Amino acid sequence: MDCFGVSSFQNLQALSALLSTRQDDDDDGEETQKNSKDIWSEEEVAEGSQYDDLADPRPQPEYDIILKQRVGTEDLFLGLSGKDPSSMCCESMLVKIKLPDTKATEVVLDVKEKFLDLRTPKYKLGLHLPHPIHSQEGKAQFFSEREELEVTLLLKRSMDFINIQ
Repeated sequence: MDCFGVSSFQNLQALSALLSTRQDDDDDGEETQKNSKDIWSEEEVAEGSQYDDLADPRPQPEYDIILKQRVGTEDLFLGLSGKDPSSMCCESMLVKIKLPDTKATEVVLDVKEKFLDLRTPKYKLGLHLPHPIHSQEGKAQFFSEREELEVTLLLKRSMDFINIQ
């Protein structure tokens, strides 16, 4: 105590009291959340979880997710645009879904920002997407000869020097 003056000691006590009251305030906030009857908050529930049905016996079809980007000659040969092969430079996502013995009229497709829900009489697919998409700007095409549905979705990207459109 010799190296500290009385005012320094009082300042440390005041700082300690200030910090301990902040912890008490934080604990009170946690208690009010714990007292709530909600099990999860809306942020904790994954989008599309309402479509999960464990009692549904339909199998999940095979699918592939392909990320796509527009590349010109200036990108390919000179690298002028700053694009690279990473997923951060992709503009769209192609989801190829194999649907054997299915007609195009039997397909029910619902696309959300982070979830794709596909239902047919024989198959069901609840797919959590790896990147957020513009749910209103996609397109789907069914190829009867391949028995395959292709869904093209535009990725939602923050504007930066690469993703200027």
